[in-house]
Amino acid sequence: MSFETITISVDARGVATLTLNRPEKHNSLSGAMINELTAVASQIGADKNIRAVILTGAGRSFCAGGDLGWMREQFHADRATRMSEARKLAMMLKALNELPKPVIGHVQGQAFGGGIGMMSVCDAVVAVDSAKFGLTEVRLGLIPATISPYVLARMGEGKARRVFMSARIFGAEEARQLDLVAEVVAEDQLDAAVERQIKPYLAAAPAAVAASKALARSLGPAITDDIIDDTISRLADTWETAEAREGISAFFEKRKPDWT
Repeated sequence: MSFETITISVDARGVATLTLNRPEKHNSLSGAMINELTAVASQIGADKNIRAVILTGAGRSFCAGGDLGWMREQFHADRATRMSEARKLAMMLKALNELPKPVIGHVQGQAFGGGIGMMSVCDAVVAVDSAKFGLTEVRLGLIPATISPYVLARMGEGKARRVFMSARIFGAEEARQLDLVAEVVAEDQLDAAVERQIKPYLAAAPAAVAASKALARSLGPAITDDIIDDTISRLADTWETAEAREGISAFFEKRKPDWT
């Protein structure tokens, strides 16, 4: 299977490296990337030779959130189309979250919006000390709806509320305090730190690892179809507000929205 927006390689140990490969766009999530990530998650899940997955981004950033072209299309779309596109993102995150393999995030540069969602479906994340993070949707008059089940499962409500609706940018050490990141390292130590996260899984029984991950997920915060449907509806409602129209218009017109 060939891809345009992602790459996947598997080493002799069975460690797959899944790379978001739109470096010129800071690996922002386009419709094509969302579809390809959903497809590759199914492929990885079914491959018994894959023992663990490293999720990373090519170039300077991990994932800067939603693609601007995709966002512009949503701005002009009707409610049904917006909900359909949000569901594609939700199903991609669900597929990655439920992979029966450990997923380790290898994070550099920026991780905003959907990039935080991608980090939240990893089992552990290692980030460089210069990385920047943010849930920036409210700057546009939107809400971080589709990613919210995974962000809340990762951080817990109390910690998530510190950054969930302020849109402020925070650093790697605060991301670690929020449980979004497991380890913060210098850039030249990132690969070695990710390898330390991966290595124990190669000595563990693969089926037991998969069953243990499924057990942890079943005992954690519920992410049911009803919850996913609710987040999609809430996002569609928000797209239809005057605030969203103003916020997104201001963003594309490179001006401040009227609430600042």
